[in-house]
Amino acid sequence: MSPGRGLFIFLMAALVSACQQAQTSTTTDVDADMAVINANIVTFNGREGQLLSQRAVLIKDDEISQVVPMALAENLPESVRLVDANDGYVLAGFTEMHGHVPPATDFGQLPKRYADDMLFLYLANGVTTVRGMLGYPHQLQLKRDIEAGERTGPTLYLAGPSFNGNTVESVEQATSRVIEQRQQGWDLLKIHPGLTLQEYRALAETAREHNMDFAGHVPKDVGLEVALQEGQRTIDHMDGYLEYVDAIDRPITEQELQELVDLTLEYDVGVVPTQALWSTLIGAEDPESLAKYPELDLVPESVRDGWVNYYQQPSMGYFNQDNAIVQQDNRQQLLKALHDAGAKIIFGTDAPQLFSVPGFSIHHEIRKMREAGIPLADIYYYATAAAGNYFEDNDQFGQISKGQRADFMVLKNNPLQSADALKTIQGVMARGEWLAKQEIDRKLEEIRAAYQ
Repeated sequence: MSPGRGLFIFLMAALVSACQQAQTSTTTDVDADMAVINANIVTFNGREGQLLSQRAVLIKDDEISQVVPMALAENLPESVRLVDANDGYVLAGFTEMHGHVPPATDFGQLPKRYADDMLFLYLANGVTTVRGMLGYPHQLQLKRDIEAGERTGPTLYLAGPSFNGNTVESVEQATSRVIEQRQQGWDLLKIHPGLTLQEYRALAETAREHNMDFAGHVPKDVGLEVALQEGQRTIDHMDGYLEYVDAIDRPITEQELQELVDLTLEYDVGVVPTQALWSTLIGAEDPESLAKYPELDLVPESVRDGWVNYYQQPSMGYFNQDNAIVQQDNRQQLLKALHDAGAKIIFGTDAPQLFSVPGFSIHHEIRKMREAGIPLADIYYYATAAAGNYFEDNDQFGQISKGQRADFMVLKNNPLQSADALKTIQGVMARGEWLAKQEIDRKLEEIRAAYQ
């Protein structure tokens, strides 16, 4: 054997030995206490959905520590708890960007268990983060309890009590309430109708000084452009958009759509559409069809009755049944135009609210977004990665990758092929805690029985 050939064989043997040692280290010295194995991972390239087949998701505490091919996860230590996805699909947990989280205490005539039940309904449908958009007394306790593991529910980011025409009566009060809510620990400020332009500007200036987001509606006296100029973080329900071009009761034009798109892109604002809820709210839906939603038996009877009677006795000023169809069509066109232009759309359903049951409401919102022409993978992106981008200064979540919060759902069927796959949940991981399908089903039956 020549000296050169001998050296080559020696080097190759050393390389093979090093690779074997590296693989052994990967599979036995894993920093994980749980692993979801035999999974297909839904990931994103931009907004395009992609699949990584035969993967294992390794979890340490409440965080994804590694995502590896199954070939590197065949010899995990016995101390690692295994959850077999059985060739199912792992999709990052959804974020509800416009939730109405109940208070931690008794709420009107609703039973004491109501808050815990609504929080569970989110998780049961793979919604692992909720931005609560209407603060109540003691609501921050819910957030602390969930963080401490003392209560089951999604991770919460909470807006304080609403800024509106009834709660704010002066510029001074607008300013002081911002500071007060900051000190109390609320995550953001909720804007409702009724604020004067001066009150809104004072609120916005103080919020910027104290590094606090404000989001929600666009008061009539303020208008869309001022809200964007002042730095409102998200415009929820696309409020103020159609009003800006006076297209509430007539078809919107292409020129007007482009004007609204240009404004949105110029100020880089987030948009939370809530298409299904808003279509119901303005009177564009069929009340008989709404009343047949099977998930309605998961809310108290008094809540169901109020929703079912809404079309006979509308309690919202937005109800406009004479022009509801044209208004909803304009909203759908606007959503598609914003999507096509690459605007920052983030998924939200406004639950619990009129026929919008927590968690279950995602299916109706997805349907409306699909009817607007939004591809399915893009909707998932808006509900996961886009929400994670919004919160990236506070936390890391919304994707299945190392360092992200361990929030995801395991599905039997491929969600990139059909949204119905979201109804085939085999389990939900929330902050590293596994909630199996059997436990979900048992709890749903308990809630259903309590509200019959």
